Amino acid sequence: MKLHELSPASGSTKSNFRKGRGIGSGNGKTSGRGHKGQKARSGGGVRPGFEGGQLPLYRKLPKRGFKNHFAKKYSIINISMLDTFDAGSVIDLQTLLENGIIKNVFDGLKVLGNGEITKALTVKAAIFSATAKEKIEAAGGKAEVV
Repeated sequence: MKLHELSPASGSTKSNFRKGRGIGSGNGKTSGRGHKGQKARSGGGVRPGFEGGQLPLYRKLPKRGFKNHFAKKYSIINISMLDTFDAGSVIDLQTLLENGIIKNVFDGLKVLGNGEITKALTVKAAIFSATAKEKIEAAGGKAEVV
């Protein structure tokens, strides 16, 4: 096989189609744009949401809600996921990242109390739920707020 013999698999490529190149091409004259009107002109068309000058729906609907840009976003983990670590180990945000338990780092770590924990671990996080703190201490571990 030589370079000039290479060709793409049959049906994998389409030849370019030149619009507006004569009546015999099957797509000459108006080039698939119909007759006259805003959409037939160059640069024609309207923006998304435009309703022909009628008051658009997005302006009729009331503004609702509020987004607090100062709110803290936490990486969340349940204590059931901490049971994979060895007893006596210290667990913090960096340890969880290295082990692939959490994917994103936000403003800190929040530990929730879903599941059970059987080993005594030292967990360092920004926030603990009340049940998470109870369960960690009941297993003989420590819940340290960082």
